[in-house]
Amino acid sequence: MDMIEHLCGLQAQAPDPPYYALWARMKHFDPSVLAGLLEDRSAVRIVAMRGTVFLLSARDALKFRPLTQRILDNDLHTNTQHRVHLKGVDVGALGEAGRAVVADGPLTQLEMRPLLEARFPGRDGAALAHGVRGLVPMVQVPPRGVWGKSGPPALTPLDDWVGEPLDPAPDIDGVVLRYLAAFGPVSTKDVQAWSGLTGLGEVMERLRPRLRVFTGEQGAELFDLPDAPRPDADASTPVRILAPFDNMLLSHADRSRIMDADVKARIFTVNGIVKSAVVVGGRVVASANVSRRGTAAILEVEPLRKIAKTNRTSVAAEGRRLLKFAHPDAETREVRFTDEHGGLM
Repeated sequence: MDMIEHLCGLQAQAPDPPYYALWARMKHFDPSVLAGLLEDRSAVRIVAMRGTVFLLSARDALKFRPLTQRILDNDLHTNTQHRVHLKGVDVGALGEAGRAVVADGPLTQLEMRPLLEARFPGRDGAALAHGVRGLVPMVQVPPRGVWGKSGPPALTPLDDWVGEPLDPAPDIDGVVLRYLAAFGPVSTKDVQAWSGLTGLGEVMERLRPRLRVFTGEQGAELFDLPDAPRPDADASTPVRILAPFDNMLLSHADRSRIMDADVKARIFTVNGIVKSAVVVGGRVVASANVSRRGTAAILEVEPLRKIAKTNRTSVAAEGRRLLKFAHPDAETREVRFTDEHGGLM
């Protein structure tokens, strides 16, 4: 839980990336521990920063979700798929209806549709369910997101699920300081890119006396906590294979600090997927994909930059460690570089 809260949550559009994200950051990470936190309601999957699904501690969700409500309120009027169907809907009544339809137990948005259509005749059920998802802080309940299990994204109100009310006056300054502790030094644009919130210049100015201020390589003003660790520029960094949608890739506006523009275009796909990235020397040099073929677990590494032979050896070793984590029952585990004709390591 400490790591989840240190990172201000984990990006979690898909069920498994939070597990891979913690594996990449912790020694001897046991996925059953995170699964247990979801099952005992100490951690939750909920729409929060940037209007996307995050895995948060329950206590952070009660603070973070109210802070991001304005993102979801705005989505009701800007969502290209649903805004026309939601125009003129009484959002207060829709939120109350959303809570009412899940009063007897969690429902998926698909299951909500006919129930909401009955309450709002002539309205599109998909749009109504989408509106409820934004208006009412809802968690995705287990088995969704539990390692080794599967389940649809069934929803129920956060406060009902954890038995505590949402924070009525969440502290944006405190949340920004938490973000700085995990991701600093950062610019104001970085904070806004991570949170999805705008107009945070005033917050950064208010915090300025409590922060160290630097000038980045591109001339941007960067903020950090005074006592935060800041490794030397020539400090060695271990090879890492990041999770899909990893926080490291999505928590800054300026991603040039870890990858070049042409590499970003290969990691961030046009359909919104963010691939697993291989980091060597602090820079993204490849994408990676885990697959299972019968009794064999395979990691395909697609180089996006030239990778020296010694670094390939390190990537292969890290890849086999990842495969052991992802597929402990596999009889064989192989790492394949796609620019080598059929070569396995």
